[in-house]
Parts: sequence; structure tokens; C-alpha cells
Amino acid sequence: MYSSTVSPAPDAPDPVLTELFTHHRTPAGFSDRPVEGWMLRRLYDLAKLGPTSGNCSPARVVFLTTEEAKEKLRPALAAGNVARAMQAPVIAAIGYDSLFFEQLPRLSPVEGLRDWFAADVGLSEETAFRNGSLQGAYFLMAARTLGLAALPMSGFDALSVEENIFPNRSWRANFLLALGYPQEGTPLPPRAPRLSFDEACLCL
Repeated sequence: MYSSTVSPAPDAPDPVLTELFTHHRTPAGFSDRPVEGWMLRRLYDLAKLGPTSGNCSPARVVFLTTEEAKEKLRPALAAGNVARAMQAPVIAAIGYDSLFFEQLPRLSPVEGLRDWFAADVGLSEETAFRNGSLQGAYFLMAARTLGLAALPMSGFDALSVEENIFPNRSWRANFLLALGYPQEGTPLPPRAPRLSFDEACLCL
């Protein structure tokens, strides 16, 4: 049985862990430096490698990179998110395809998997949302490894995003991820408290 009272091994500095977890904070703003198109492709190519159940890969992303595109999002945003979203060089609308199973014949070697999901709307929706959220988290962490600041937002009208931003009617909105380069010389804010191991975990 594991116990949190056992002394942990000495921490060794690890630049990867530092970049992913301990250094970054949710940004209050972004620099004026644009995020290049090749960077967005590199971001996706990293994030897509994260595992999903049956390699179902339901996440779909629309990158809003121009002022015109971001203005389409403005009516959907909660008041507290408007300023920081509009200031971001890029807003990634992270969603998932409710018809993800149509891609399974070429994504998964499992025979009949497409028909299994197609026959059960509840199962396919649950699978798409869970794995699409997982892929969204991969996007955030991949952005950090590439030196980008990432600001996730959930204050928005999902139906408005689906109607005005998403090109495919089977795509569903999950959350928004504002992306950009950090502001130079801006001190990191203190980290908000987190629950301890004993408060949030059990070892059975």
C-alpha cells in the first residue's frame, strides 16, 4: 500500500517537467508577436500524438488568427473573457466531432468499431467528449513545450460557436484556448492553491 508519509525521492531538476508544469502560469496577457502558421501546424502535429481510446481522435480545432475571424467569436464570449480573448494573437476553438466514428475504419484496426459507435448515440457522444477533452489538454501542454502561453476559457456560448465558427454541423464546442507568446519582462503571478495528495487522492 502506498502512503504519502513515505519520504519521496530527492527531486532532480528536469527542464521538461519545469516547462510543462512548474514554470508556466495562466497568462494575463500576450505579447504583440504573431503566432506563425507553421507553429500552429507543429502544435497540432505534437498534440495529435497523445493517446485516445481506440485511437478515435475526435478533437477538431478552428484557429482564429485574424481580427475578422476573432470578431465572429465576440458575441459568444462572456463579458469577462472579451478583452483577453480579443488581445490574444490566436484563439483555438477546441471541439470534437460527434461523428468521429466515420474515421475509425482508417484510424483503428478493430473490426466493426465504426458500426458499434454509430449504433449507440449515448456511447459515441460520451466517447467524443471525453477523448476530445483529453486531446484539448494535449494541445495546452504541447503549446507550453513550444514556448507559447495558453489561456483556456469556458465562458462562452457553445451554440453560437458551433453556428458561426465551426464549418461542420457535426462538430461540437468544448472550450477555447487563447494562444500567444508571453509578455517579456512580466513577472509570474503567484500560483493559486492546489489540493494536497491526501485531499484529492486515495490509494486502495
